[in-house]
Amino acid sequence: MSDRLCTVLLYSDDPQVRDRMRLAVGTRPAADLRIEFVEAANYAECVRLVDDYEIDLMVLDGEASPGGGIGIARQIKDDFDDAPPTCVVIARAADRWLAAYAEVDATLVHPLDPVTTAATVTELLRTHAPA
Repeated sequence: MSDRLCTVLLYSDDPQVRDRMRLAVGTRPAADLRIEFVEAANYAECVRLVDDYEIDLMVLDGEASPGGGIGIARQIKDDFDDAPPTCVVIARAADRWLAAYAEVDATLVHPLDPVTTAATVTELLRTHAPA
């Protein structure tokens, strides 16, 4: 199987959180996947990047402010017929019900575990691979 280059959008208002997300995902979450990152610090940037790039996965900070990742995930799913899969990073596992309501595809909990994060990202990218 050849390498597949995937574009992952990282969203958080905090650059340090985006750095932690990037490190947890890694540029090679699996032997057959390579990752390039694009970053957004607000909702408008998220929309622009989804419009301008072929985004394979969005990893969104559920604790970002003023626009949280759960709300952004829901809005993008509502606004785009072909919205990319979404993974929201939440602070409390109890918030998974809210993420489910927003129709996110997966959740991770802060602080990010690199093994769990890579496995989740790999599963989402393989499950939602373009035809």
